[in-house]
Amino acid sequence: MDALNKLSAAEAAARIAAGKLKSEALVAACLERIGQREKDVQAWAFLDPEAALAQARARDKEPRRTRLHGIPVGVKDVFDTADLPTEYGSPIYRGNRTSCDAACVAQVRELGGVILGKTVTTEFATRHPGKTRNPHNFKHTPGGSSQGSAAAVADWMVPLAFGTQTTSSVIRPAAYCGVVGYKPSFGLVNRAGVKALSDSLDTVGTLTRTVPDAALLVEELSGAPVTSFDAVPRMKPRIGFCRTPNWRQADRPTKEALEQAVPRLERAGAKMAEVELDGEFARLVEVQITISTYEMFRALAYERTRFPDLISETLMGRLLGGGRVPREEYEDAQSVARRCRARLLDVFRDYDALLSPSAMGEAPEGLASTGDPVFGSSWTVLHGPAVTVPVFQGPHGLPLGAQITGPFGKDGPTLLCAEWVRRALS
Repeated sequence: MDALNKLSAAEAAARIAAGKLKSEALVAACLERIGQREKDVQAWAFLDPEAALAQARARDKEPRRTRLHGIPVGVKDVFDTADLPTEYGSPIYRGNRTSCDAACVAQVRELGGVILGKTVTTEFATRHPGKTRNPHNFKHTPGGSSQGSAAAVADWMVPLAFGTQTTSSVIRPAAYCGVVGYKPSFGLVNRAGVKALSDSLDTVGTLTRTVPDAALLVEELSGAPVTSFDAVPRMKPRIGFCRTPNWRQADRPTKEALEQAVPRLERAGAKMAEVELDGEFARLVEVQITISTYEMFRALAYERTRFPDLISETLMGRLLGGGRVPREEYEDAQSVARRCRARLLDVFRDYDALLSPSAMGEAPEGLASTGDPVFGSSWTVLHGPAVTVPVFQGPHGLPLGAQITGPFGKDGPTLLCAEWVRRALS
């Protein structure tokens, strides 16, 4: 039998439904793996093994509720949890206990899932790193800000974990750690009880080892139709190869991997063409910075004014920069974003999905930085679904991802395209 901690969520769910697997055994296997590797990977902010096992035993005693029944889930430490500390990656909130769960955490419990523990986040889900290391090479960053979730999933500690994305905080760590990162369409998963940074951009996402697992978690939470992956072998998707206005910032191995992928995808049956996002699309990285910093300055007003000495210099500099953004500049950035979203809908009349880099390259060496988020930020502004799949390897043996993006609200078809690309390139 496979090591239980290496089962995908969908495989584990099928075994639980068939009466061939107990949630307690699955959770125990995950906790055993954590015990073996956590000293090195440091993916977890808080764990209560007995509480997790107690949840699993309770699930085993009751009828199966949903596909999530008995499945362990990691929760990024910017989501409120009533039974575990919530510190938001900041010393300001050391030992903080909230009185309730974030909405999506409460939903996981309602749906029969097991909250395994809290995963490490960067400071307030920004760029000042936490303690987590890349499980493929401990000297390299796991990315940010959903670093604990990405590393825990990559290291077989948990099959599903929550992340958040305001810039590239799901896509980048997933690419660096070699897992599937899924940023759903903006607003698809409820954000109540998640520490707010940017009301226009914050999105709840997932880190998983398979595309169907990513679909499973978000579909159960959102009530979206169940995506059937049975049709993937028969698909002939229309895919646009989008270098994006930031192509020059990708390293040579990333560029070569994506360029060489185009004929491979054509041979597999895709209709491929190059897509150029010109004009105002070139402003979207700047637009993302303007919108996010303007809104972060206000969202973190309490922390910024009451505890300035407990905020990193990196974050404080960004916050003060956001305070200097004039309202007119912010409104102009929002206007550009709206126009680009409208133009993108026209682009998607001819394509099912777009293919672009997930990150500039492999995870950089060193733990003082979480890497550059440039290849996720524009897609966050555009509000549609984005999925990174681990299909390439860099020159140092670390993962490289391919990012698949789709039209707003078309998450199911985008996930199908992502799985098709993964199979074609794997």
